[in-house]
Amino acid sequence: MIRHILDKIEQYETVIIHRHERPDPDAIGSQAGLAALIQDTYNQKRVFIVGDEESSLTFLAEMDLVSDHEYEGALVIVCDTGNTERISDLRYTNGDYMIKIDHHPNEEPYGDLIWVDTSASSTSEMIVALYEEGKKRGYQLQQEAARLLYAGIVGDTGRFRYPNTTPATHYYTALLLEVGINHNEFYSALYKKDATIARVEGYVLQHFELTNQGLGVMTLTQEIMKKFGVTSKQSSLLVNAFSDVEGLVAWVFFVEDEDGKIRVRLRSKGPQIHMLAQQYSGGGHPLASGAKAKSWDETKTIIAELEALCKVYNERSNH
Repeated sequence: MIRHILDKIEQYETVIIHRHERPDPDAIGSQAGLAALIQDTYNQKRVFIVGDEESSLTFLAEMDLVSDHEYEGALVIVCDTGNTERISDLRYTNGDYMIKIDHHPNEEPYGDLIWVDTSASSTSEMIVALYEEGKKRGYQLQQEAARLLYAGIVGDTGRFRYPNTTPATHYYTALLLEVGINHNEFYSALYKKDATIARVEGYVLQHFELTNQGLGVMTLTQEIMKKFGVTSKQSSLLVNAFSDVEGLVAWVFFVEDEDGKIRVRLRSKGPQIHMLAQQYSGGGHPLASGAKAKSWDETKTIIAELEALCKVYNERSNH
């Protein structure tokens, strides 16, 4: 599969790389890291990255402004996105050929060529694997690509603390470290937060609820976020604010968008939550997913279903 992808990259002069909306470090790391790999190897190719900007992650990469005509005869690659509903920039269908590269469960097999590896910690890890095969064709790994792919792996493994961290993860990370990465500069930028976000984090820590089954629940309405002067996008930085609380099994953030829609951010330390996310226009990993609620009444249903998942998990763990 990797060889087929390398063949396609070699074949096209224009490559446009997409990823999911509301990006995290792995989305941008895999997208921009792959772009850097291709550009460093084939400096004559035109390589673009597109999608909505996330201000907290512009230190990793900023998106390109790409006109519609660039898609004519182009290769489109979509990274780190399980379903088409979440692809940022709807022009992903306008190219000549499309490749999906992802580590989420293959809920929606879109594209002409699909490479999905759910055993990988991150899509960035998969791009390093692609590089290792690509070395046989002269692929170059420079510091900028290494920095981006390292960011993606660090982000999706929680600094190598999550159970998706495998021996392969450390192996591929070692390949990146051999190139040289400024760790202090990287981590300072990744975990930097301004005073406003710090104050909202204090609010979250004071107001989250913890049920008897170990389910954490936090709701951020537009009223609350306007009070602190933050956007719904910025609130994504707080999803793990209380993740180390004793007794926590799973947790959910309900965040009201500026347009009134309710984002559902799901995290877990054991119960698999991705199937539940799929029932509510979402998806993701077994332990980290996203969804959407149609109303505040529906959030109550989601809480009840999460509580039931936690109960089953606790009963199995106690046997």
